[in-house]
Amino acid sequence: MGILDLFKLTGQVAIVTGGGRGIGAAIAKAYAEAGADVVVAARTQAQIDETKAAIEAHGRRGLAVTCDVTEDAQLANLVDRTLDAFGRIDIVVNNAGGWPPKPAKNISRKDVGRCMAFNVSTAFALAQLAVPKIVETAGQGCVVNISSAAGRQLSPGFAAYGTAKAALSFLTQELAQDYAPKVRVNAIAVGSTRTEALDTVLTPEMEKIMVDMTPMGRLGTVEDIAACALYLASPAASYVTGEVCGVAGGIVSSNLPIPRSY
Repeated sequence: MGILDLFKLTGQVAIVTGGGRGIGAAIAKAYAEAGADVVVAARTQAQIDETKAAIEAHGRRGLAVTCDVTEDAQLANLVDRTLDAFGRIDIVVNNAGGWPPKPAKNISRKDVGRCMAFNVSTAFALAQLAVPKIVETAGQGCVVNISSAAGRQLSPGFAAYGTAKAALSFLTQELAQDYAPKVRVNAIAVGSTRTEALDTVLTPEMEKIMVDMTPMGRLGTVEDIAACALYLASPAASYVTGEVCGVAGGIVSSNLPIPRSY
């Protein structure tokens, strides 16, 4: 076996939440290109259908399942549909999440709870549902959580989102201890990455500021994140668990200037 063979996912089955666009869609396509069958989940049917078509263009089987990850019954249905279609689960990617930056004085207690639920509790719930099935059907596998550089850096405007992503990163490390040695759990601390969502608010002036503040001199691409997600899911990372891998262009502080509360 050559070293490149360690990056193949031949015959494996992956679930990717938030798989209709952006980072989730890129990860789903990368996994398919590496030989996996992929279940993509999101709330918008048209988007996951498009990702499913791209998976099938790589010669792999795809399944599109509409899912609101904040609903436990829909997460259970996602796992059940995967098992019904493919008979196994090897990989789970908790990509669904996010929250807009906002000055702390404008964040309610309810906002904090909802942000934590969307970014942390959903990942915990899907892992809790899927990991026993990974062990039962595949024997071993992995969970990849999409965290954020905002969970490592201190910046105005990120009291809710940054705290939630820090919690997700710590949850990753805790679950790695719980689920070893059969299921590895790792995360990616994503930096500013060009996605459809970012493009809607990215002015030329803002992009220049962000690029100038990034040591690598550019914004990230979804393929940058997908490449790391492929590594973490593949046999190449068989001795890697409990890690939070930064893919953030070298930033050590936020490159998104947000006004302070006062």
